[in-house]
Amino acid sequence: QVQLVESGGGLVQAGGSLRLSCAASGRTFSSYYMGWFRQAPGKERDFVATISRSGGYTYYTDSVKGRFTISRDNAKNTVYLQMNSLKPEDTAAYYCAAGGTRSNDASPIPRDYDYWGQGTQVTVSS
Repeated sequence: QVQLVESGGGLVQAGGSLRLSCAASGRTFSSYYMGWFRQAPGKERDFVATISRSGGYTYYTDSVKGRFTISRDNAKNTVYLQMNSLKPEDTAAYYCAAGGTRSNDASPIPRDYDYWGQGTQVTVSS
């Protein structure tokens, strides 16, 4: 089992920045690829970013490229999402997820993830 706890959400004005953190406990963190997803009210959960086990590969949804950066610190069992130039349309609950499928080393697909955090709310005001 892996427990994931997100933090760092909040209310920010458009153009501002936030850094989300996701702390993992349980089995070996470095054996999981990690992802960030978000869900706005009344909408499906959408992919934001993913990072490989080593941190050497990252992939983003088009709408956040150049603004968001995913990173991980395997020594601290933590994955981060640095969010800059925030827009009102970034408002959502943000979830981190851990995936252990051997054939993957990153994924934008929710069903490829085994564990999920409880989410942290990000609200961007215009």
